Amino acid sequence: MPVTDVTHDLDALTLTLTARFDAPLDRVWQIYADPRQLEKVWGPVEYPATVVDHELAPGGRVTYYMTGPEGDRHYGYWEVDAVEEPRSFTFRDGFADETFAKNTELPESVNVYTFTEADGGTQAVYTSTFPSREGLEQVLAMGVVEGSTSAINQIDALLSAGASPTA
Repeated sequence: MPVTDVTHDLDALTLTLTARFDAPLDRVWQIYADPRQLEKVWGPVEYPATVVDHELAPGGRVTYYMTGPEGDRHYGYWEVDAVEEPRSFTFRDGFADETFAKNTELPESVNVYTFTEADGGTQAVYTSTFPSREGLEQVLAMGVVEGSTSAINQIDALLSAGASPTA
């Protein structure tokens, strides 16, 4: 399993997941840079993602929805703040309605995804910072740890399938 550590800090308002992949840095980066690959790993297994818009560049926006087992859809967005290909990107991640307008009743988090070379593979650190303790507690109660772990753990299968960077 790629996820090697999960921590949340209610005082710092952060949730951090660390993962290790047996693939080069550039290959792991391509999963996030290519919307067709991203949608294979963004949602948990039971809630596969469909990426609608994808601009992984400063000022860009990524929109997606996850489809549940009963056909229910859950919409979300990224607003991209910074990109340092292939090492990191920063974005605001939030919940949305079916038009991809922000759902302000649920918390938006600031996310920093960092990728480094490690022992012939790649270490990924996914850090989400929430605006309040209540916001972090809310997403923890919604199952963000389980969902994120399930999603990240799908990356190994995509990497081992030999998908090309443009698959």
